[in-house]
Amino acid sequence: MSPSERKTLQGADRENGATRMRDVARAAQVSTMTVSRALKDPAKVSPEVRKRVAEAVAAVGYVPNKLAGSLSSSRSNVVGLIMPSIENSLFSSTIQGISDVLRRHDHQLMIADTGYSAEAEEAAIRAFLAQRVAGLILHDTTHSPAAVAMIRRSGVPVVENGTLTPEPLDMVVSYSNEDASRAMTLHLARLGYRRIAFVSLPLAANERSRDRRRGYLAALEESGLAADPRLVLEMPPGLASGAEALLRLVEGGGDPDAIFFAGDVLAIGAVLECTRRGWPVPGKVAIAAFDNFDLLGHLVPPVTTLKLPRLEIGRRSAEVLLDRITGRSRAAVAVDLRFEIIHRSST
Repeated sequence: MSPSERKTLQGADRENGATRMRDVARAAQVSTMTVSRALKDPAKVSPEVRKRVAEAVAAVGYVPNKLAGSLSSSRSNVVGLIMPSIENSLFSSTIQGISDVLRRHDHQLMIADTGYSAEAEEAAIRAFLAQRVAGLILHDTTHSPAAVAMIRRSGVPVVENGTLTPEPLDMVVSYSNEDASRAMTLHLARLGYRRIAFVSLPLAANERSRDRRRGYLAALEESGLAADPRLVLEMPPGLASGAEALLRLVEGGGDPDAIFFAGDVLAIGAVLECTRRGWPVPGKVAIAAFDNFDLLGHLVPPVTTLKLPRLEIGRRSAEVLLDRITGRSRAAVAVDLRFEIIHRSST
């Protein structure tokens, strides 16, 4: 083994615990030096050995330290942020809030996009931990068992901020999607609407959408209103989906007098379709949205919606994470930043 290889291997053992690489070697039935070569320079080992090492790495949950030997401390000053989408402009305020706070405290932000995939989130977590990030901020609150196991083993502080989950991995800073959806549905019921429809993004890979539907159904029950399956839709994102949802609900026999879109772009598409068809809002049907996307206030009519503290979520996420990183706090904090209903003439 060359001096540089020995230094790399020793550094990796110090960072991950000496038994970790040895566990991989034992499971793959090779030496620790071979494991090190397979991970750092795969061309130096045979395909069969590479396959055995890769299987062993997955089996023992080993996260290679790609910074071993190049850092004097065990962690970098980088925080990893994993978002479901970087195309969705609603997330930009949260990202900005996180970045502003980290930069003031000499930390940098690294961002990964999962495309709403649990497998992609798992891969991003593995990559960030390999880079020895100081902490993680996860927008999603539902994770694969392998992702949870990696985080638990790493000891890295984590903040989740997509919803106020009752069982966070570590810390949580957000608002309750369920409570917000319940509040808006109750608001519509208090205004006198009795046939309130609900449109969300697909539920399967989106805990926030599932929370929002739970809040809607809870509010119907609380208001003494019957839940009608004809009034509940899941739609893909986009303006066209909002227009399609409007037509399916209005012309599909459910006879809604109000539609609550748990996605702002969907609501915008519906209002534009009403305008195109000459349908008065709320004369034909009332429309409410979930997030205070700026355009909602400039439509005709302006749309009733929920104002969510997205910038503050970013700031507070970074602050509580830094408190943990620097040792100022060991508390598993849960911060509820709440929400506000903005009533406009669409309802």
